[in-house]
Amino acid sequence: METLYSLEPSLTATNHLRIDGVSKSYFTPKGIHVVLEDINLSVQNGEFVCIIGHSGCGKSTLLNMVAGFTRPSCGEISLYGVPIRRPGPERMMVFQNYALLPWLTAYQNIELAVKSVYPHKPSHWRRQVVEEHLELVGLTEAAHKRPAQLSGGMKQRVAIARALAVCPEVLLLDEPFGALDAITKEELQDELLKIWQNHKLTVLMITHDIDEALYLADRVVMMTNGPAARIGEILEVPFPRPRMRAQLFENPQYCRLRNRVMDFLYGG
Repeated sequence: METLYSLEPSLTATNHLRIDGVSKSYFTPKGIHVVLEDINLSVQNGEFVCIIGHSGCGKSTLLNMVAGFTRPSCGEISLYGVPIRRPGPERMMVFQNYALLPWLTAYQNIELAVKSVYPHKPSHWRRQVVEEHLELVGLTEAAHKRPAQLSGGMKQRVAIARALAVCPEVLLLDEPFGALDAITKEELQDELLKIWQNHKLTVLMITHDIDEALYLADRVVMMTNGPAARIGEILEVPFPRPRMRAQLFENPQYCRLRNRVMDFLYGG
C-alpha cells in the first residue's frame, strides 16, 4: 500500500517529529491562562513515546497541537521539517471515547476515513484496504455491526483500524485504553505493540497508567503539574523487545523505574 507522506531524501532525519519551544495559553475573564510552557521534544522515526502526568497538565492539549487541531501560542511543531499547521492523514488520532459514527457499521466507519483520504481510488481497492484492517484487529466477523452492538474493546479496535487504514506516519493515542477493563486493556496493549512493530509507526501516546507506559514505551515523558506545565523529566526504558509482561513486572530494574516515576508524580 502506498504511503501518504512523500519524503525528500534530505528530510529523512532521525528526529522526524520535533516540538520546539512550544507554549499554549488561553485568554480567560481572569486573564491569560498558561497551559503549557516551553515544551521541547524530539521523537525519532519508529519510536514509541508515552507522555504521563496528572490531569490538567496539558497532555491532551499537546497531543491536539501535534494532530493539528489547535495551534501553539508560540514555538513550532514539525514533521520531517515541515511545520504542522492543520490536521493531516500522516498524523492520525485514536481517542479514549472511540469517536465512531454511531449510525455507521464498523466497516463503514473505516471506509469513510479511507474514502476521505483516497477519494480517487477505485471502490474495490478501498474495500480491500478496509477488509485488511478489520482482519488486522480481529474484527472481520463484526464488520457489519454498529458501535452500539460492540464492546468497548471492539470499538477501540475499530478506531485503531480506522487510523491505520490511511497509512499514517505518526499514530497519536489519547488514553486509548483508559475506559477498558484490565483484561481487555492488556490484550489491546499487546495488539498495539504488534501493529507498531509490523508497521514501523511512530507512536505518541498519553496515559495515566505507569505500568502501561513502562511496558509499551521506549521513553516516558513526565509532565509537571499545571498550569504552565513543562517536561520535568524524560525516562529511557531500557528493556529489550519483545517484552514479556510477567517477566518484566518481576524485574528489579522495572520496580526501580516504576518507583522513580511514582516519586516524580506523587513525591511532594
